[in-house]
This record gives sequence, structure tokens and C-alpha cells, in this order.
Amino acid sequence: MNFASARIITGDVARLVAFYERATGVSAQWFTEDFAELSTASATLAIGSTRTVPLFAPGSARPAENHSVILEFLVADVDRVYENLTGFVRDFVNEPTTMPWGNRALLFRDPDGNLVNFFTPVTPAAIEKFEKFSR
Repeated sequence: MNFASARIITGDVARLVAFYERATGVSAQWFTEDFAELSTASATLAIGSTRTVPLFAPGSARPAENHSVILEFLVADVDRVYENLTGFVRDFVNEPTTMPWGNRALLFRDPDGNLVNFFTPVTPAAIEKFEKFSR
């Protein structure tokens, strides 16, 4: 089994796709006006409209109510990304901070309130752990 994607359900697909395109530098592939994906070498972030929820099960997902999931993106230089996002991101939870597990992390919220973590491994163990993504 391989992890393929994470999906955000939103009331405004265009707004959220534009946010993630700007924040990540990845262009979205649109499949319908209700569904787009931003794909990287290791995973895909899918963004779907509330109108797609009944296709799975009515009422099974609600937009802008995430209080437990953090979307994480590996970046080359989190401090530089922070500089680039300053003035664009409206809700930084923290500035770049070195975590005990060896990543330098930047936590912020997207326009729907979802937590997003951009991180750069900085210790030898963390660098080795994420080496597979740089091949």
C-alpha cells in the first residue's frame, strides 16, 4: 500500500487552490470546477468542493472544521519560505522553529483554517530520514 493523497473539502475551491499554488509553487490540475489536485513527487493534495461530499456519503465531511490534521510539506529552506510567505499568509501559528526531532518548522493556517507545516530537516538524523525525497 502507498499513501496517495490528502483531500481538503472547502466551500471555495478556487480560493483554496490559488492559496496552495502560491504557497507551494505547484500548479494545480483541474478536473472539474469542483475538484483540483496539486501533485508533487511524493504525494498529492486534492481540493474538493462541498458539492463532492454527497458522492461519498452526504454529511460525511464539512469544510473549515479541521482541528486535528496538519498538512506537511518538505521544503529546501523554511526560513526563505517564511520570508516569501510573509505578507501573503494571514495566520502564522509560529515562525520557523527548530523542533526536538530535528526539523525546522513553520506552522500556519490556510484560508479555511487548516494547519499547514512547511519544514526543513536540519539535524543529521532528520536529513537522513528525508533523504529519499531528494533523489
